Order: sequence, then C-alpha cells, then structure tokens
Amino acid sequence: MGLTASLFLRQTQSLVMTPQLMQSIQLLQMTHFELNQFIAQEIEKNPLLEISPSDGESGAELGYGDTTDHIAAEADVDAGAWRDEQGIVITETFGEGLDGGTENVFPDDPPERRGDAPELMGQWKSMPAGDAGDDYDINDFIASEVGLREHISQQIPLLLKQSQDRLIAQQLNEELDDAGYLQADLDEIAARLGITTEYAEQVLVRLQTLDPPGIFARSLGECLAIQLKQRDRLDPAMDTLVRHLDLLAKRDFANLRKLCGVDDEDLIDMFAEIRQLNPKPGADFATQVADVISPDIVVRPANIGGWAVELNPETLPRVLVNQTYFQQVSKNCPKNSGDYAFLSDCLQNGNWLTRSLDQRAKTIMKVATEIVRQQDAFLMHGVDHLRPLNLKTVAEAIKMHESTVSRVTSNKYMLTPRGMFELKYFFTVSIGSADEGGDSHSAEAVRHKIKMLITQEAADAVLSDDDIVTSLKQAGVDLARRTVAKYREAMNIPSSVQRRREKRAAARVATL
Repeated sequence: MGLTASLFLRQTQSLVMTPQLMQSIQLLQMTHFELNQFIAQEIEKNPLLEISPSDGESGAELGYGDTTDHIAAEADVDAGAWRDEQGIVITETFGEGLDGGTENVFPDDPPERRGDAPELMGQWKSMPAGDAGDDYDINDFIASEVGLREHISQQIPLLLKQSQDRLIAQQLNEELDDAGYLQADLDEIAARLGITTEYAEQVLVRLQTLDPPGIFARSLGECLAIQLKQRDRLDPAMDTLVRHLDLLAKRDFANLRKLCGVDDEDLIDMFAEIRQLNPKPGADFATQVADVISPDIVVRPANIGGWAVELNPETLPRVLVNQTYFQQVSKNCPKNSGDYAFLSDCLQNGNWLTRSLDQRAKTIMKVATEIVRQQDAFLMHGVDHLRPLNLKTVAEAIKMHESTVSRVTSNKYMLTPRGMFELKYFFTVSIGSADEGGDSHSAEAVRHKIKMLITQEAADAVLSDDDIVTSLKQAGVDLARRTVAKYREAMNIPSSVQRRREKRAAARVATL
C-alpha cells in the first residue's frame, strides 16, 4: 500500500463545555450575594452593562419573563394526590414604585410651613439655611451600640491607677473573643510586654472583677467560678462541681455526689444555681450583625385558590445591555480595529449574561413551582404532612437533569406561610408504611413525630426507643429501633435514662 496524502471531510457531534456554558451553570448555583458580586465585577469590565432602576419596571421588561405562577388546585391530603382544576395562570407581579415624596405628609399645611423641618435640620447640622437638609442623616442622632472591648476599656481607668497596669489590661482586652474568654496564652503576652507571668496574672485577676461577671475567664469552669465568687457562693462543694463539669455533662450524678460530699437535694440546688449563670458573658454585647437571608421564592395563598409562587424581586438582578451606547461608539470605530472588536465582545458577553440570568430565573421558578405542587399538604397542614421527595421526581416533572435541580436548590430559600425554608428542606427520604399498601412517610415528618412523642411524655412514663417504635407503628410508620436512636441523637435528645433523671430532678426543684 502506498503512502499518499489525502483530504477527508467528516461531520461529528460533541458536547463542548464553552466558557459561556460554564458561566450559566455557575450562575444557577450562586446565592443572591454571590450573584451581585459577580455582576458588579462584570459591570466593571463591560462598559455596555448597567444596572436598571427598579421603579416602574416589571420583570418582563427586564427580560425575566413571567415571575408568578398562580396554582389553582385542590389537594387530596389523605391520598397525597394533586388534582389540577383551572391549570396555571401566569401573571406579572412587580408593583409600582413607592411614593417617597413628602408633599402628602402634612397635606393641610401651606408650602412655606413644610420647609420648617428641613431648616431646623440644617441648624442642627450647623449648616447655612440654603443647604438645609442636604447632608442630613438621622443615623447621626442614634447612639451606637457599645461593643464588649469598648465596654471593658471604659472600666479599666476606674479599676487600675498605674499606667503600666492599664497598658497590660488593654493588651489583655484585645485578646478577648466574642464570648468574653481570654484565649491567648498568658506567658506569651507577658514575654511580649517584657513583664513576668506573675505580674500579668495579678492584673488578670483584677480584670476578672469587671462587668459583665465572668469576663476574662480562660475556661468555662473558671467563668462559672468567677460568677459564683462574686455572688459569695463559691464554697468547697461548688468549687468541686465547677472543676468537674465533664461529669455534669455526662450526667454522672453518683460520682458528683461523692466528690462534692452532698446529698441529692443539695446537688439539685447546686444544679439550679449553675443554670442561673451565664456561660458566655460577652455574648450580650454588640457583635458583627449576621446577614439577613432574603428568600428567592415567595409562596402565598392565591385569591383564586391554591398557592401563588413568586420570584422575589429584591433578589432579581436588573442588568441591561446599553444598545444605544454601542451604536454611538461603534460608529467612530473602524470595523477591523481593536476597539470595535472589544465592543463586539462586550456586546456578545452582555447579551449572553442577560440571557443566562433570564434562564436562571425561569429555572428557579420551574423547580419552586413543582416543589409547591408536591408539598401542598405541608403548606396547608404542617410538617406532619411533608411528603417524601427526591431530585429525580422533580427533574422528571419539569424535564430537566437532576444535577440542574440540585444546583437550583442549593442555598436558595423559599418564604412560605409556614416560615422560611431552604429548598433542599423539602427533599427527604421515604420511610415505608407499617400498613400494607399504605403511603410512605417523609423522614422529616417522622423526626417531628418522634420529637412530639418525647415532648409530651411524663416524668413517670418516659418512653424508651422501643416504646417509640411501637407508637410509630401504631401511627403507620415502620421504623427500626436503631433508626429511632439515630434520629433522636441527631436532634440532641438524650436517652430515656437521662431524660428520666432530668425530669425527676426538675420535679424536685419545682416542689422546693
């Protein structure tokens, strides 16, 4: 066979993970906060992108299509079935902009009277009358919350007179954590300040007398001991108790009675005093405010019956591509220039981003709507009626892949009349029924049943795991004893022996 060069034409199909496709997948699983950060970065790189104002614009105008599904249906709670009656009605839900004017505040006052308040504000800010109200901020008149370290710093000059002692105290104050504990090593602090450890210990002992009680402790036992000492209740028995908190955590009451040298009644009184102490004395002070979770989906009862499923407009990024700016700038750029190529890439990337955001909103809407269809009984009657659900069921219903549904439900939240839940909360494993041919039960609903059984038990009739299994079987839930124990431990519920001890101890304290 001779070796010759030849040319062949072949046509093949393959799935290529392009950068745009990867971007769409990443946008789908981003939280609201991460999405805003990503869009801000894209706006810095792309001069054609801009954030659209929210007043007077609807989701359809912003390219997000329909934002509400009104589901009119009747749920058969007993059979767990869903029967559509009127289908799905799609409407837009973005409302009009809020009236932020001041002309309606005092409608009966003449215009010259309405200007008095801004003028007074200007005087408060030491501003000329002509600039009244321009820089007015009501937050300037609100006292800021005092943090833990600032609260301690205000007490140090009243406690310590020597400048060297104050310097050591301030250094120790900087080492406090949010709970009020001193986590740093005292030897290292002393070496860094060039003093002896004994001297630093003396200053620390004095600092432990400050408010709040228990501050500057190096362990939980020392924190409780400081508070008991200030209450003049640190006797030898109580001191032994706080030094053996591990036995208290294990509920080893027999060894505690032996070590403390007290009887049952005295030990119960000591437990009651321990419960009155604050294990985290610094937690009551202002700390970093946790971010408030904004729901991505809002579910409310619809006027026509059923449920109205809405995308939260506050979590929808309003991104637009400025086509007018592109046309104006591109006129002055030659077609083969680098500037024109840059603008073309910006236009292409911007259009792809807006389409990806539109697809993201529609996908979230589809998944949320199907979840509401599946969990209608939960929304109407509570967690006892939560149905078992998996990703495959939702994916088949909306004709999408399971991985897509998994990305949508990650870190996305739904606000319902029952509260706010992460979308993954509605996906629970199925537990078989004790009755042949009966409906299966959701694991979350079974955990709730176990918790309710334990909450309602009496001190003289504490339920063992076997008793819980029997009660669940009577309710139609087939569950093994080891599974009951696993669910109970996951909810931090102690065993029946420990619960019996606690309930009897609480009953004794109540009778004293």
